[in-house]
Amino acid sequence: MNDRVCEFECNIDDMTAEEIAFAAERVMEAGAKDVSVTPIVMKKGRPAWLFTVMCADDEAQKSAMIEQIFRYTSTIGIREIISARYILERSEAVVATPYGDVRCKYVSGYGVSRHKFEYDDLARIAREKEMSIAEVRRVAEAAAGKPE
Repeated sequence: MNDRVCEFECNIDDMTAEEIAFAAERVMEAGAKDVSVTPIVMKKGRPAWLFTVMCADDEAQKSAMIEQIFRYTSTIGIREIISARYILERSEAVVATPYGDVRCKYVSGYGVSRHKFEYDDLARIAREKEMSIAEVRRVAEAAAGKPE
């Protein structure tokens, strides 16, 4: 399966780590497919951030992301990169364990098939039952009928 995505990038050298994290959170909440922040060094050796936002290659979505980036960061310019993207088919299910439900994401395609349990569910059960996340994952694997 494939689609087209847009990546917006900007270099930021005048925001704190907390401000950048808040901006990334807000842009994700606004519908970005992904947001990444990479430490970089700009001219004259200035430390900075490369703020990257991935969204659908759709004019309405792109416009919304541009607005969010300008609103929550101090950038004065944004670069646009259009890319082809290959993705796996995705599905979700809930696995009932003796300790509670755990959401599981399944992906397949291009000759691969794998799954991953939702971290938040594993962590919740681990806290409640005073277990490690690895222990909870083993219980979820057994409940799902999958090998560990």
